Amino acid sequence: MRRIYTYGGYPATRNHTVADFIAGKGKRKFVQTTAFTRIEAAAAEAAGIDHLSISDYELAEVRAGAPHTFITTALPATDHITHDDMLRAAINAAAGGADAVYTIRSLKAVEKLADEGLSVQGHLGLIPRMSTKIGGLRAYGRTADEAMKLAEDLRRLEDAGAYAVELECVADEAIAELSPRTGLVTHSIGSGGAADVIFLFQEDACGDNPNPPRHAKVFADMASARAKLEAERMKGLTAFRDAVQNATYPDAATSIAMKPGEHDKLREALDKRRPFHE
Repeated sequence: MRRIYTYGGYPATRNHTVADFIAGKGKRKFVQTTAFTRIEAAAAEAAGIDHLSISDYELAEVRAGAPHTFITTALPATDHITHDDMLRAAINAAAGGADAVYTIRSLKAVEKLADEGLSVQGHLGLIPRMSTKIGGLRAYGRTADEAMKLAEDLRRLEDAGAYAVELECVADEAIAELSPRTGLVTHSIGSGGAADVIFLFQEDACGDNPNPPRHAKVFADMASARAKLEAERMKGLTAFRDAVQNATYPDAATSIAMKPGEHDKLREALDKRRPFHE
């Protein structure tokens, strides 16, 4: 564990730091996944996951579940429209315990974040929210020309101050050639195994996505377990409803009885009392 101070000025411990990812580039593989809840975050930390990728609105919940795991917080462009909005959100995230911030936005946006001393991760290759620019949701870097365009974009992103980049659905051979040639820590999602960090959404890895992407590999079957849990939920709720309607619940075993003789005393007292509505 590494001892650090957060951007907010609080002492903390982390499994990794930005410096560790940079030092490990080309020497080892790091593992990255997502978490949306405290339970998912705690499971990822217990499993020894190196890196969590989340949105800024999930930070408090995820950090509570994974207090020691390196977290990169995305800053959704549609939530933080201006560069000042984005910077404010990034500083709030860093103050709240995020170790790095992620953006799909312009090089100027990356520069603005990096100039404030924040650790920034960009995104190249297939950027789903900008996929119309490359003709839709498709693989990237399958030609030498496109891979060379990616090489130039990596250089520009590094010059803008980013320390890392998510590479989505890029040809494996292109990453194998480009990753050693860039100082950026490369994160692969659907881009083969040559990158420094291998990223897979938790719902995909755990078999909890009914329509996983082509690049995903399923390592568990949470969907079947969840279906069984939901069947048991429906069983319980239906039986509860029926029991209330046929007067089998509540029963004597689940109700509170008056002390012996007190019920008769109550009746006598009520018979002597004036009616409530006179």
